[in-house]
Amino acid sequence: MMRVFVYEHLSGGDAAGAPAELIAAGRAMRDAVALDLLRVGDCAVSVAAGRHAPQVLPGASALHAHDAEVAVEFVARQARLHDRTWVIAPETGGVLAQLQRVVDAGRWLGCDAEALALAASKRATLARAAANGVATPLDFATSPSTRRWVVKPDDGAGAMATRVHNTRAAALDDLQTRHRRGESGVLEAWVAGEPLSLSLLCGAGHAELLAVNRQQLTIDALGVLTFGGVQIDALAHDDPRVATLRAWAQLLARAVPGLRGYIGVDLVWHAQRGPVLIEINPRVTLAYVGLSVALGRNLAGAVLAAHERELADALA
Repeated sequence: MMRVFVYEHLSGGDAAGAPAELIAAGRAMRDAVALDLLRVGDCAVSVAAGRHAPQVLPGASALHAHDAEVAVEFVARQARLHDRTWVIAPETGGVLAQLQRVVDAGRWLGCDAEALALAASKRATLARAAANGVATPLDFATSPSTRRWVVKPDDGAGAMATRVHNTRAAALDDLQTRHRRGESGVLEAWVAGEPLSLSLLCGAGHAELLAVNRQQLTIDALGVLTFGGVQIDALAHDDPRVATLRAWAQLLARAVPGLRGYIGVDLVWHAQRGPVLIEINPRVTLAYVGLSVALGRNLAGAVLAAHERELADALA
């Protein structure tokens, strides 16, 4: 029986200072992955349980960090005791990359170090994508049709600390203020269109499009962008955009060949340009929650199977 360790950074640690809604989202992702793994049938599932989320699903074992044991030490210790390790953590501050480095490559269920480093920088991600023929906000930077601009952390997740401005001058002022505070920041053209996300199963330069999801975003009077949730599998499978997005996902996977496992991709569907990349999330996203049921497919089982195939091919 395969022993799988699931670690989600907020629910599995002390989550000091984290908002309750983020802890709840982390726990939901953790439990969705764990439930799928339990349903595989030949997995012994262990789940990191922090003080804000001490309860785990029936059938899973709850694991706790030792007193004064930091996340990297906890994950490294448990990875040595398990056959596979599945980590859900933000790219912000290099957290996900730090955890990846302490897990043996054969035990790690996720992207490789190069892909994590790339995805941790929005600037670097867009540059790589643009160099490989993927439309990005960089294409709109000099367009006379661009009316708004967005400033956000270069390594931020989701809509964190993201603000939309009506002039480039105001956006530049915001960016310079962040830099004076020692914060990372990028300025991009705001791309008008429908905010979507893709759920992908990736491996060895290949991407399978699992679902196209619709993101719920709001902008308040001060330009602060807020993520309000996601509607999973939102486009009908006969929607003509799905075929375009399937081919587009393949292009993206070839541009970033280190993507592995379940991946989320944020994009805007522009009326004239079609899909425009916003960012790559090299990990489980909130869209995973409920997706296995919606698709009638065990996605964690598919991630495990793809990993085992790749290991076998490497040894052949």
